[in-house]
Amino acid sequence: MDQQAIIDKIKQHKKQPNLRFALKERVEAFTNKLFYTLFDIDTPVEGNLDILKTDFEELAKLACWECENPCSKVWKGYLESLPIVLESLNLDAEAIVDCDPASLSIEEVYMAYPGFYAIAIYRLAHELYKVGFPLVPRLMTEYAHSKTGVDINPGAKIGKSFFIDHATGVVIGESAEIKDHVKVYQGVTLGALYVAKDLKETKRHPTIENNVTIYANATILGGETVIGANSIIGGNAWVTESVPPNSTVFHTPEIKIKTATNV
Repeated sequence: MDQQAIIDKIKQHKKQPNLRFALKERVEAFTNKLFYTLFDIDTPVEGNLDILKTDFEELAKLACWECENPCSKVWKGYLESLPIVLESLNLDAEAIVDCDPASLSIEEVYMAYPGFYAIAIYRLAHELYKVGFPLVPRLMTEYAHSKTGVDINPGAKIGKSFFIDHATGVVIGESAEIKDHVKVYQGVTLGALYVAKDLKETKRHPTIENNVTIYANATILGGETVIGANSIIGGNAWVTESVPPNSTVFHTPEIKIKTATNV
């Protein structure tokens, strides 16, 4: 097969007319610029907001091929939400400082904690998700996922003062609801009992009430599963049913003691 025949075959199988990876790259640049604008003391807010507006309009052109209304109209509402999001993120950072004895300063949290970065990008993406802006919110959280190992769907609902410690391997599904002052450790999954496309509009992921702590590698599944307030879910626990408030759930390891050498 000559080169032209190969080119023709490749073109034949490139079937997605709107699949432009420039969108992914521009979302990542937009996300970085947005994060710096909100947190970096040397980044000018006024000038960067103008640049972000222009960048957002470019994202709208690339992402909104099926929208009836121009996505650029979303920017004004999104801009108005940023002070509220920043206030919420400051509470998240303070919760990390208050809960983690290893944190030496709040500046360390903002710059060095992957859990905080994942929460920050989630909250910024969630505002776009709420108004139905296509694809960009998911690309934002997937960018954070690639940098931190934390996979938070932008559709999840997360309350105030959220703390993810160590971060890597955390998965939070689209319809999960997390209330205030919840602490989550590495490897935790808030997922669905099973996956089927016709469940798209169904609550598939659990609800976590106020002041719950979920330790490493615990798995909590199901849209009807509610973890009651002030509960503790121990490491490696597997939970598929609701837990009343003030409960402790733990995984019991099986211990076998050798009675002979080399066995």
